[in-house]
Formats: sequence, C-alpha cells, structure tokens
Amino acid sequence: MPAATHVPERPALPRWLRLAAAILPVAATAAVGLASTQAEIPAWYAGLNKPAFNPPDWVFPVAWTILYTMIAIALWRLLGAMPRTGPSREGWWLALAAFLVQIALNAAWTPVFFTAHAIGAGLVVVAMLLVMVLWTIRLTWRFDRVAAWLLMPYAVWVAFATLLNAAILRLN
Repeated sequence: MPAATHVPERPALPRWLRLAAAILPVAATAAVGLASTQAEIPAWYAGLNKPAFNPPDWVFPVAWTILYTMIAIALWRLLGAMPRTGPSREGWWLALAAFLVQIALNAAWTPVFFTAHAIGAGLVVVAMLLVMVLWTIRLTWRFDRVAAWLLMPYAVWVAFATLLNAAILRLN
C-alpha cells in the first residue's frame, strides 16, 4: 500500500483578502504616524532636550518603513495560519486580537506624543505597546513561528522607543 501523502491545508482566507487585511491596518497606522509628525518634528520635537542616544531624525522613517513591512508580513502569515476548526481556533483569535490591539496602540502613540505633546501619556502608551507586542509574539509563536520572528525587531525597536520616551520625559 503506498504511503499517504500529506496535502497541506489551504488557508481559510483567500490570499488577496489576507493581503488586504494585513496591509490596510498597518498602512493606516503608518498614515496616522506620518500625519501626526509632519509639522511637529521641525517645531516642537526639535526643541526638546533629548538624550545622547537619540538617533538622527532620518533613522525613524527608515526604521519604521522596514518594521511596518515586517509587521504586515507577520499579520499576513498569521491570517494564513487560522485553524479551520478545533480548540486551537480560540487561541488563534486571541493572537489576532492581541495583534490588532498592539497595532492600535502603535497608531495611538504618535498623536499622543507629537500632536498632544503629552510625553508622559506617550510613555504610558508606548509601555503598553511593548507589553502587547511581546504578548503578540508569544501568542503568534504557536501558529506561525516565522510571523513571530518577524515581530522580534519590532519589539526591540519599541523597547528602545520606550527608553527614549522615558529619557525625553526625564529631560523635559
């Protein structure tokens, strides 16, 4: 009797729908960030006291472009890992919810920090973001390890942003 061949299960969502669902929230977050920083970086932010480890302004858009690309790919992969049935489906929904909460916190930080000039509130938001990114990685690991690994540089950057935000708060 010939050995049974394993046919991989097709993702529950079509590729184009997963692509749109992965790109749209990340692009919206990037757009909120861009709109919130356009006038504020040359004016208010430039006048703040910053720590010696503050990177040059050009580093931020480069880093975020790379990170947002990785975040969208991670979300695309997570969406493709949705179980069709079984007890793991609830865990997948929790991973997706955590992913969406962290992307909402990401979108919230820039207007809080730059538009509202609320450095302390920004620190609270970015600290919550760090916790949610780490939890998202943990929850995503079970369903797609590549997606979880794609979020690791994001976690490192958000940890750095938390430290930077705290230092700016202390200096101002």
